[in-house]
Amino acid sequence: MTNKVALVTGSSRGVGKAAALALAEKGYDIVINYARSKKAAQETAAQIEEMGRKVLIVRANVGDNEKIKYMFEQVKEHFGRLDVFINNAASGVLRPAMELEESHWNWTMNINSKALLFCAQEAVKLMPEEGGRIVSISSLGSIRYLDNYTTVGVSKAALEALTRYLAVELAPKKIVVNAVSGGAIDTEALTHFPNREELLEDARSKTPAGRMVEIDDLVKTILFLVSDDSSMICGQTIIVDGGRSLLV
Repeated sequence: MTNKVALVTGSSRGVGKAAALALAEKGYDIVINYARSKKAAQETAAQIEEMGRKVLIVRANVGDNEKIKYMFEQVKEHFGRLDVFINNAASGVLRPAMELEESHWNWTMNINSKALLFCAQEAVKLMPEEGGRIVSISSLGSIRYLDNYTTVGVSKAALEALTRYLAVELAPKKIVVNAVSGGAIDTEALTHFPNREELLEDARSKTPAGRMVEIDDLVKTILFLVSDDSSMICGQTIIVDGGRSLLV
């Protein structure tokens, strides 16, 4: 593969970083997006460059439409195209529904769901005639109740609905749109959950597959969804949870 480009939002750490590295190993040049952790983004970029791939780092809060436009202008200027867009960046205020404020709602919805729409609009402009791939990262909170997860769960439900609408409208352009929803994964993001240990213990003891979901499980699914093998999977949210959600 030569000259193909993938943008992964929130790719300085966690699932985003792992996805960026895996795509680089597959031969993609990579656009790393981050909002706060410049050092982590630079470390990820160094790993990608060691693979012999080109890399661009763009700082942008994807909850801000102007920052989104800036990010894609940088992609156009440096690479002139985009083949894969991984919508991974996420945030959220973890409080019970009755304790949420309007600012909490707006912050979470902007980053977790609105960003997909406006990033997709810009990404499509850079995708070639042969098509492209858009994959978003969701979570089980979109379809199940999780303590303190109201804003994030609702935003992920919106993301999954938007995935279906984009999939239908972009299919004539040969752009395939899907999402991946993971079970509890022991990442840095989980440290912000007040009930972190409870979530981890639940995943360890109640996952039918016999172990917790790991980052690599999600990454392998992302790689499948950006491959030609998945061309007829359209507008779906693939749940990767070892069967945990089947027991709820």
